[in-house]
Amino acid sequence: MIPRLSQEQIVFALAVLLCAGFALSLPGFLTGDNILNLIRSVSILGILGVAMGLVVIGRGIDLSLVALMAVSVAWMLNLVTAGMPLAQAIVLTLAFSLAVGAINGWLIAYAEIPAIFATLAMGTLIYGFGRYFLFSLDVAYLPPGAAPILWLSQGSVLGIPVPILTFAAICLAAHLFLRYTVWGRYLRAVGDNLAAARITGIPTRPVIVLQYVLSAAIGYLAGLVTAASVASMNTRLALSTYVYDVILVVVLGGIGLSGGKGGIRNVIVGTLLIGVLLNGMTIMDIQYTIQNVIKGALLLAAIMIDTIVNPRDEQTAQQGDI
Repeated sequence: MIPRLSQEQIVFALAVLLCAGFALSLPGFLTGDNILNLIRSVSILGILGVAMGLVVIGRGIDLSLVALMAVSVAWMLNLVTAGMPLAQAIVLTLAFSLAVGAINGWLIAYAEIPAIFATLAMGTLIYGFGRYFLFSLDVAYLPPGAAPILWLSQGSVLGIPVPILTFAAICLAAHLFLRYTVWGRYLRAVGDNLAAARITGIPTRPVIVLQYVLSAAIGYLAGLVTAASVASMNTRLALSTYVYDVILVVVLGGIGLSGGKGGIRNVIVGTLLIGVLLNGMTIMDIQYTIQNVIKGALLLAAIMIDTIVNPRDEQTAQQGDI
């Protein structure tokens, strides 16, 4: 009897096959330097995938994640440029990011606005607020006063680039949170069955707020790594399709949109597949537009598979989630 494979196992197998195919057809793909650069290049996407994964496990979605990351870190760079000490600027903008995350959670948990609409509106609001009140230019460049954060991109420990170690540390912390903490178990229970969780005495509304605060915090860290990598932050990232790449990593890896299913390992597997795919397409010099078509088709296929594997129940339909 052929054993039934999970989506996670299938995606991992696809990543291995894709890696083998590129190794045979593209010279230099399987070199140590290219593999290290591959993992490094998708580490930011993976960190954002962890943030999104926690929210999706709690039966939510955060379409404001990338916009909040871009605006808060761009504001930090502008504050440092204006003369504010780096540590103070980071604390202030991190607090701003956490506050927006808490507002997202409040709108969803207490005002009972569907997550997809609340976070979509918040992402647009944050970008407009930032461009009008916080900074005047689309791109914020890394000033000399913010040079210490360059270590997040250029540094290494035992020969391993810091972005990879940061991704690994975030994955480990999120895994331990979900598996061994009370609030992590609460989050999974809320995602699995909100009504049952409420009946058993779980503080469901604070748990929903918590997941969006965690998403904002992890997203801010991803923003710091991004700014360190390119010595700037382009706030037009908020208007790009990058957030859908993050959702692609999560759903493709096997975290069900119906909530309560999957874990951080799914994010790692999804990041691995997307990393191999993007790296191979870049080496093959495939146009960016064609890459978007391929990623869009993959996202659609992943959502269709998720719909089959994790069918919507009556409670999910009533909540209005995707």
